[in-house]
Amino acid sequence: MPDYAVPDYALRDYALRDYGVRDYGVPDYAGYEVRHVGVGDPEAEPLLAGLSAEYTARYGPNDELARFPAHEFAPPHGAFLVVVSGGETIAGGAFRRYDPVTAELKRIWSHPSHRRRGLGRAVVRALEREAAVRGYRRVYLTTGPRQPEAAALYLAAGYTPLFDVDDRPVRGPLPFVKDLSGVRPGIPGRDPLPESEAFHAGTAGGPL
Repeated sequence: MPDYAVPDYALRDYALRDYGVRDYGVPDYAGYEVRHVGVGDPEAEPLLAGLSAEYTARYGPNDELARFPAHEFAPPHGAFLVVVSGGETIAGGAFRRYDPVTAELKRIWSHPSHRRRGLGRAVVRALEREAAVRGYRRVYLTTGPRQPEAAALYLAAGYTPLFDVDDRPVRGPLPFVKDLSGVRPGIPGRDPLPESEAFHAGTAGGPL
């Protein structure tokens, strides 16, 4: 990966100037559950269907969701988390092994009716903590040039872009990286967010 970093002030200004992002704080999530699921579990289906629809709308027909086998998002090297409220999957994400010390975040999604409430950042933090407890030391991810809100989320969450943000790329994936040395690990196989953030741990049936 290129050794390229943009100064913090430039990242902040980029997020505010281009996408109007001012607050990705974590609100009170009482009544929400973080559940560990498998790609084929029913609770993962709304997330995958939502992502498929968005990818098609923004990029046309594609095979993004078929690029990696399901087992890569299962322990011991991966994880797939969903956020459930009122019996419905409203957000989630996953990670897979990128290399021995790097986890790659994938499948970050929240339901359109639940956006701009901090869910995306909460999911990213949950995945970071789960990755840290699995022994990963950094996180890598990519997003697309037609997903400005995703790029803004990662910038606001402390990710360093491995591209020149001033060039405003219009093609190809946009890569980001973050060091996990300051991330407090969660508990393997359980909710990796602290109790003070009011996420309640849950588990789902079926294989991971």
